[in-house]
Amino acid sequence: MSSPDQTPHRSGFVALVGRPNAGKTTLTNALVGEKVGIVSNRPQTTRHAIRGVVHRPGGQIVLVDTPGLHKPKSLLGKRLNDVVRDTLSDVDVIVFCIPADQPVGNGDRFIARQLREVKAPVVVVVTKTDAAGKKQITEQLIAASQLVEAAEIVPVSAVQGDQVELLEDLLIKLLPEGPPLYPDEQTTDEDVERQLAELVREAALEKVFQEVPHSLAVTIEELNRRPDPKRAGRELVEVHALLHCERQSQKPMLLGKGGSIIKAIGSEARVGMETLLDARVHLELHVTVLGEWQDDPKKLNRLGY
Repeated sequence: MSSPDQTPHRSGFVALVGRPNAGKTTLTNALVGEKVGIVSNRPQTTRHAIRGVVHRPGGQIVLVDTPGLHKPKSLLGKRLNDVVRDTLSDVDVIVFCIPADQPVGNGDRFIARQLREVKAPVVVVVTKTDAAGKKQITEQLIAASQLVEAAEIVPVSAVQGDQVELLEDLLIKLLPEGPPLYPDEQTTDEDVERQLAELVREAALEKVFQEVPHSLAVTIEELNRRPDPKRAGRELVEVHALLHCERQSQKPMLLGKGGSIIKAIGSEARVGMETLLDARVHLELHVTVLGEWQDDPKKLNRLGY
């Protein structure tokens, strides 16, 4: 804690908002310094408000990475938007992410309108500056400044780490004075099963295309820990996961010829799981069809949405 002659410690919650695929999760991971959210080039990858914790000597930022706000086409879409609105009413600062490499569009204007009702200060971050030229970035900064009343506007490349520390300093200054909200070693409050399910979903999003991504949900059915017979003093974690798709026709896309796709998904997810759990992982994946779950309240509840 700070002594009287030091600046006071600040802590609080910062929500990241932006249209789908605006670089919010990549920015969250860059600020935290490790992977706490899954990244994919498919829109609507984030379906839960993931919290990452940034520890700095002068303060602690608890990041809430929300699903992309969008005009909903399904009950799932409506619930995702509700998650965002609930989050915004309850944070100290809002970071509005606008990608540098795409023109400001209706999606950004839709979010800007929602932000007018929010009391917290808004910091506009022009993301993905590594993917745009100087002129394009300048034009985007001007366009962004006209969208909302911003406390600060910062161009950032999360991939290259450009201006990430500057952004952290600005955010800490906007937070209220207070003690740390999480212990030093904690970087996320996501429960382990949710993180494991997200690793499977991330690997699957990399391997399947077309209509499967939105229709894909993953649940962890079993998680067993036991001593590793191959390594004394270490754990072996057995994970059984289900990949839920909506239509019978999607099942073969997830399985692949001779099970090749599901094997590749398992291999990739297992690497992430072993890093996360610091243990050897035995992973079993099964594909199941859960008809039209995106519009069924009971099925959404069962899947944790």
